[in-house]
Amino acid sequence: MSTELAHRGCGSSEGGVASPSRAAGKAHRGRLDRWLAARLRHELSQVGVGLRLWNDPADAEAPSGSAGDLIVGDRRALLGLMVNPELYFGEAYMAGRLHVRGELAPILEALCRVRPPQPTWIDRWRTRLARPNSLPSSRRNVHHHYDLGNDFYRLWLDDQLVYTCAYFPEPDATLEEAQRAKLDLVSRKLQLRPGDRVIEAGCGWGALALHMAREYGVEVKAFNISREQIAYARDRAAREGLAGRVEFIEDDYRSVAGRFDVFVSVGMLEHVGRAHFRSLGEVIRRTLDPQRGRGLLHFIGRDAARPLNAWIRRRIFPGAYPPTLAEVADHVLSPFAQSVLDVENLRLHYARTLAHWSRRFAAAGGPVSAAHGESFRRAWELYLAGSEAAFATGWLQLFQVTFAPSEAAPPYWTRANLYTHARV
Repeated sequence: MSTELAHRGCGSSEGGVASPSRAAGKAHRGRLDRWLAARLRHELSQVGVGLRLWNDPADAEAPSGSAGDLIVGDRRALLGLMVNPELYFGEAYMAGRLHVRGELAPILEALCRVRPPQPTWIDRWRTRLARPNSLPSSRRNVHHHYDLGNDFYRLWLDDQLVYTCAYFPEPDATLEEAQRAKLDLVSRKLQLRPGDRVIEAGCGWGALALHMAREYGVEVKAFNISREQIAYARDRAAREGLAGRVEFIEDDYRSVAGRFDVFVSVGMLEHVGRAHFRSLGEVIRRTLDPQRGRGLLHFIGRDAARPLNAWIRRRIFPGAYPPTLAEVADHVLSPFAQSVLDVENLRLHYARTLAHWSRRFAAAGGPVSAAHGESFRRAWELYLAGSEAAFATGWLQLFQVTFAPSEAAPPYWTRANLYTHARV
């Protein structure tokens, strides 16, 4: 036996010679590793992803998958991929126990095709057992994700810190152009008129509220429970001379009161949770003018009801749930006398948005690791690339739903002007 092989763990701690029982145990574990890897490799090969193990020299020369390879660093990572890949792929990747050879996004896109995006009975069971987002838990969830520091988001978002799906009127539009186009598309769908009173639930860093006030002459009350985002939005409103027309309120959407002409929510509905869909519907009914009101919900959704990826819920978006169109219609709008007027699916626009974010995030990898640690950087790298793959393959959708009270006249006769009068 060579010295190199001895130092790979074949020897005992006593004298460098393995006992028969330990040697047999190691051989058994090696056979188990190869058996598990063979099963996993067969499944992955169908979507063009290869698999390499940490303890098999032959794997170093194994042919690559057409999409790329997964490099499994230890037995725990291998077992996790077999038992619960939805959770433990992310855990192993962020810990550096799982690596990829090739581009991360195409590999993840291939992995999305291992099984179709249809819910299993386990998904349905987990969806029913999800905890409701109470006021305290909503605040904790928002703090976990959105209060990481504005400096972090400045590294890779656009110049207005818009953290929702952009709209690309042309495929080669820049991220900044596409985000401005999205803000204006939403405004046009709402048919904003000077003097309209607008309520925005979940306003992020304030870009949409400020755009509506500046470009359309409306008055906006914008609600958000992220302290850092609200502080930034208030400061920006003061700098741009819009503080008199936009009020940023640090409070939960359930506290909205008063009558308004317009209700808009961009990127907030997926944080509400199924148990509180009706509470959101009640807010819409009591605040929206029944004669001239109109509204828009822009949200990440599904074609079939199932929970969000378990690892993303644990590490990135606790409490999040992407609803189906049917759930929104049946539990948020229809029971509260709201009629759906128009639905648009922008999922490929979100895939492109995420590709832009991923490239910018990769360029900022050094500062992110220095400020938050390498495990955090790898987690967010995976989250962005995995989300891009989910939208590209149809696991996730991005819906814009325009609605109005049942008695109100629709805000537009045809769609024509929605796409011909852009202000970007």
